[in-house]
Amino acid sequence: MSAVALILTLVAAQRLIEIAYAARNTRALLRRGGIEVGRGHYPLFILLHGAWLLALFVVVPASAPIAWGWLALFVVLQALRVWVLLSLGPFWTTRVITLPNAPLSRRGPYRWLRHPNYLVVTAEIIVLPLVFGAWAVALIFTVLNLALLAWRVRLEDQTLAPRRRASRSA
Repeated sequence: MSAVALILTLVAAQRLIEIAYAARNTRALLRRGGIEVGRGHYPLFILLHGAWLLALFVVVPASAPIAWGWLALFVVLQALRVWVLLSLGPFWTTRVITLPNAPLSRRGPYRWLRHPNYLVVTAEIIVLPLVFGAWAVALIFTVLNLALLAWRVRLEDQTLAPRRRASRSA
């Protein structure tokens, strides 16, 4: 297996594990009274992220040179990704779910940023293609991701606003 195929396969496996973890958390949150918002846009994220990885598998030749600096940055992003997941714990999902009356997380990167997960994902969408010199994939999928994120962040901020107000007054 080429280095390109190995890296992309590892990223794909990571994403599949995360989807399973998110699905488990989603079911648990819904059982606890969680409310999902914006269900209609979720398939667009699955399509976008799946197409991003597929584009890399298709566009990047197995013999493509590896840009080690970009790969090192991608590894750092994976550490940040794990930090985000651990910070949210059972509240981390790939969907917009709110659990009324639950306090918002102020752990980890959420002490400083509202949406650190989206920042990490956006950086990943840029950086991984650059590991292989696939700048066009980085550009196209970054633009598409930012368009979807604009919609999602607005929706998520509206959904979490009552909980954010409650946590400020507590």
